[in-house]
Amino acid sequence: MWDTRRWSGEGALAIRPLNPVTDQHLLVIPVRHVATAATDPHLTGRVASYAAALVADARWQANLIANVGPAASATVAHLHWHVVPRRPGDGLALPWT
Repeated sequence: MWDTRRWSGEGALAIRPLNPVTDQHLLVIPVRHVATAATDPHLTGRVASYAAALVADARWQANLIANVGPAASATVAHLHWHVVPRRPGDGLALPWT
């Protein structure tokens, strides 16, 4: 559906990850560096609203995921929401590796 999308205001963009786990998997990332979802709760909420808007616009069933810290599978120290569209029988077991 989208390869990229950009929001003004607090600034965020949606991009495809290098290794998507489902078709149309996206990352919604603030332009300003924020280490984790716990660093700036206000910005985290704003970026989550953009991720939710993508799901609503596309009418997907989806997982919205933000990982905080290595023990929670975070591998990149920058706030980002995974938008993972789901379909019955898609075979994706969470958490993924």
